[in-house]
Amino acid sequence: MNRRTFIRTAVAAASLTLPRLQAAAPAFKLNYLLGSAMYGNLPLATVIEETPKTGARLLDVWPRRHGTQREQMDELGHEKVAELLAKHGVKLAVSTRYDLGPFKLQDEMVIVKKFGGSVIVTGGVGPVGLKGDELKKAVQEFVEKLKPHLAKAGEHGISIAIENHGKNLIDSPDSLRWLVEFGKDLPLGVELAPYHLPQEPALIAGLIKDLGNRIKVFCAWQHGNGCMKPMPKEEELLQMPGRGPLDFTPILAALKTVGYTGFTEIFMHPTPRGIPILPTAAETTAEINRARKYLENLLSS
Repeated sequence: MNRRTFIRTAVAAASLTLPRLQAAAPAFKLNYLLGSAMYGNLPLATVIEETPKTGARLLDVWPRRHGTQREQMDELGHEKVAELLAKHGVKLAVSTRYDLGPFKLQDEMVIVKKFGGSVIVTGGVGPVGLKGDELKKAVQEFVEKLKPHLAKAGEHGISIAIENHGKNLIDSPDSLRWLVEFGKDLPLGVELAPYHLPQEPALIAGLIKDLGNRIKVFCAWQHGNGCMKPMPKEEELLQMPGRGPLDFTPILAALKTVGYTGFTEIFMHPTPRGIPILPTAAETTAEINRARKYLENLLSS
């Protein structure tokens, strides 16, 4: 075979191989995280056992008043908790600590690191109801005040994620954008909760594209009829994906566009807080799986 014939043959072979390599690229997937608060005050051992049944191998532990699993960790002893996690192939990835706020997390960082976790979720405290330049300045001041705590988080390999919680400094699309802008390369991210945003899929999708992988936790959670007062269970469940009116299709498309690698937590709040979203662990798991199937069907289509 002469040199010219060899090159033609090699190019032809490569052209046949390339489509196969492209086709073999991994499909986009959501990295599911289970929030222990979905099970109210049920035993931590039960929540850990249920975690793989929900399609997740990662756990987000919540304290009172939404759950008691974080307190149960200390009561059981961390060695026992580690045994339970290992038994069921579950990893404690996130600790949600609104109770501590963003400036009292250093002890929690040590514990999260011990379990191999990577994120602590909390709220963004500060003046509320600000807009424009006033809001921008307040967010900048919040990040400056947080920097020593972020430095400590970085030493532990942990990110602090601020949720866009209602009646907080960080509660609007602009506040989230400025948070990540001023946070720059610091271990500071976002827990994005559509519940607390206008229920407009295009707006939420656009925000996802702006924030990208600074989103550490995406809450698959919509407003529905809200969660602040008692209501029939079928109305309360409208917070869940696939039940209420929010179309998650553009939202998932945006996550795919940015190559989202953070956690996705299917979520809602029951009333009163501290009870499972449905009466039993099995029913709660089934409802989470129904919502997960809805999300997966949208992704596949």
